[in-house]
This record gives sequence, C-alpha cells and structure tokens, in this order.
Amino acid sequence: MLSYRHAFHAGNHADVLKHFVEVQLLRYLAQKDKPFWYIDTHAGAGCYELDSGYAAQNAEYESGIARLWQRDDLPAPLADYVERVKSINPDGLLKLYPGSPLLALELLSEQDRMRLFELHPTDHEILCENFSVHGNQVLIQQADGFGALKSLLPPPPRRALVLIDPPYEDKQDYQRVASALGEGLKRFANGVYALWYPQLQRAEARQLPEQLKQLPVKSWLHVALSVQTPNQEGFGMHGSGMFILNPPWLLHGVLQEVMPYLVKVLGQDEHATFILEYRES
Repeated sequence: MLSYRHAFHAGNHADVLKHFVEVQLLRYLAQKDKPFWYIDTHAGAGCYELDSGYAAQNAEYESGIARLWQRDDLPAPLADYVERVKSINPDGLLKLYPGSPLLALELLSEQDRMRLFELHPTDHEILCENFSVHGNQVLIQQADGFGALKSLLPPPPRRALVLIDPPYEDKQDYQRVASALGEGLKRFANGVYALWYPQLQRAEARQLPEQLKQLPVKSWLHVALSVQTPNQEGFGMHGSGMFILNPPWLLHGVLQEVMPYLVKVLGQDEHATFILEYRES
C-alpha cells in the first residue's frame, strides 16, 4: 500500500517519542570510537515542511514538537533532541521538521554509514534530493525495507541501530515487524533494534508488545506514551510506543526522568499516561 505519507503527521507526539529515543540510541553508539551503521527500513522523505503542504493540513506538530519549542524547563536529554530540531530552523521559527534519517545524519561520524529504504516513489525521490550531497556515506534504495533488511545483516562493522517504523496501514505489518525482528536477531543478535508502533484500539496493535517480549533476546525495553483517552468508536491513534532490543542500560533511567514530563506537556486529557518496562536476563 502506497497511500501513506508521513508528512501528514510530521512532528506530532509520536514523532517526539520516536525521535527522542532515536537520538538517545545514536548517542550511545557514538560513544565508542568504532564505526556503526544506521539502517532505516521506512525512511520517509527525510525532512518535512510544517508551514505548508501535507503537514499544514492537520497541523499535528502543534500538539507535538511545538509544545516543546519554547520551553525552558526541558530535561537535559529531551533538550538535546529539541536542539537537533532547532539546528535546521536557524531563524528560531518552527518551519521544518527532520525525519529519522536527517536526525541520524547529524549524529554520525565520517566513518559511520546509513542505509535507507523507502518504497513510496515520491518520498523516495524527495529523500534522494535531501541526501544528494552525502556521497558514499548514505545509500538509498526504493525498496521494501522488510525484505531488504535481511541482506544487510550483519553489517560489516558488527555495530548498528536498526529503526523499523512502518505505517501499519496494512494489518499484516504487525506480523511483519515481529518476523523481521526475529530474523534480524538470527543474523545479528547483538544489534540495537528500535521498533515504533501506534497505540490503536485494534487488536493487532494492543497485542504487539506482548508478542515482542517473547523474542529470543537478552534484554529489551518497552516505552509508550498515551496522550489521550482512546476513542470509544475505536478510531484514531491515542499514543505510540517504542520497543527496543538490546537497549543501552542507561536508557531506562533517562526515560524514567523524561516520560512524566512528556505526559505533562503533551498530554491532551486527564488519562494521559506512559508505560516503561525493562528486562535484562
């Protein structure tokens, strides 16, 4: 299905959670003076205009990144993410929002590499334009990231962050992400895998975290942010989650600090809340 365009949702509360966690994971991998790869199975367009086009239609960023933009009480780890967004808005006005690949690029060294997949022809073309000056460091393919992932694992440096965040328009995506993670662990057991998923009323979304907890991995972390009461008719996304395999051990403590703040600032009603679970065997 190729109807999904992430530009409609750029900078919303789900992007805040996903990209904040992504920045923390990349900071962790960058601590060692050893190369690593960033692999993005559903890369999107790479950067989004918030004041025009698709993003301006629903203006979902107003209940996401815009609520953090002028805050002077941000926890330090969250401020780090917000500064990444401000770096592409040098005039101080919130006009552009970086997608996952652009955030990653700013945190990679010259020795690191990016491998990006995007199936939508229009978004693929925009993605290529946005990264056209980065040469061999960034390889972009118009392909199904689920299928292409197998050929990349294990990556040559044996260190990588794999981000998986499909649109979930097709309910088969829920099974595909579980299968992709299972296959990934067989090929590259020590990789850091970060899966984003939407909180919806549909059964597949509610059951996914429990399915992922059964994967054969030494440690995992599950964090989710619900910003409002689920719709009684079952429509709409009331929150989102990130499920990380082989997370850095410091991440749990960072999230303990940041998630109550995100609930306070991004919550839309009294039922806003968060989930934070961690297992290390």
